[in-house]
Amino acid sequence: MSNGETSRFVRLHIELVMEVTDPGLLTAAALDHVAADPSLPDGGRHQAQEAVREDPAEALAHLVDPSDLVTAVPGTALAQASWSCEERTDYDPDAAWDADEWDLASDAAPVEEEV
Repeated sequence: MSNGETSRFVRLHIELVMEVTDPGLLTAAALDHVAADPSLPDGGRHQAQEAVREDPAEALAHLVDPSDLVTAVPGTALAQASWSCEERTDYDPDAAWDADEWDLASDAAPVEEEV
């Protein structure tokens, strides 16, 4: 805001890439989580269990809640959150990280250079 005001709302971008080192352990933990989730109706629980068995990204999505990262930040309240998980078959862990590749650079605030 150019008039000296600041917004009460701040967008926080977080990008994580996780390596699944033990798919069986991940799947078992996600199945336990789904089974214990009181908010899932039986039909939804069955669908979630099938998805978790078929896709490690689905299992991870059931276990990781990014909003947990900010609930303890003093002076803030979470206004909105969304996230997704997907398998990255084209990911190279040895390659240098490039924000453009992950579409993060376009979301960043423009940097003004001094002349």
